[in-house]
Amino acid sequence: MARAIAVKAQHEFGAAMPADTVVLDFADRNRPGLKTSGVRGLAIEFDLPEAIMLRGGDALVLDDGRLVDVVAAPEQLIELRSRTPGDLVRAALQIGSRHLAAQVLPNGIRLRPDAAIETVLAALGVKITSIETSFDPEGGAYAASAHDHDHHDHDHHGHDHAGHGHEAHGHKADDHKHHDHDHGGHDHDHHHPHD
Repeated sequence: MARAIAVKAQHEFGAAMPADTVVLDFADRNRPGLKTSGVRGLAIEFDLPEAIMLRGGDALVLDDGRLVDVVAAPEQLIELRSRTPGDLVRAALQIGSRHLAAQVLPNGIRLRPDAAIETVLAALGVKITSIETSFDPEGGAYAASAHDHDHHDHDHHGHDHAGHGHEAHGHKADDHKHHDHDHGGHDHDHHHPHD
């Protein structure tokens, strides 16, 4: 079984062919010690030195130097829209206070279905729509640092929050609050040109 030991953030393969491609939802992309298989059958075990927020478009670096393309799998999500920016900010505050992973769009927010928060959001008058698409939530300064340095130059060991469904994101309530007040221009935090 090949071991994934590092990540190249938002890697462009160009003419080079990856050794394989893994299609993973958000939970699996951020699950420490994950064992999975690529679409061409390559068995892979995550053996990364620290918790990371793996995104679609990243490349896993295997222990033999080969690269594996990471594709974000479609999954069931809810998308929030509102009549006014203020309503959307209030919704974002509620999401952030619960430490829920959220993907901020120019005019909306996506998150995984959660009955409790949906009740609160409905009371705020936010329109909630069920959709199926890939989920690439905000990473805040932690994820930006990780991607800027190929996940080697920061000291966030032991923050994987494994076991309660908030892998690699449960510690960033302040990041969500930051996005609540600047969600229209969040893409500078990620340094990902495609955002």
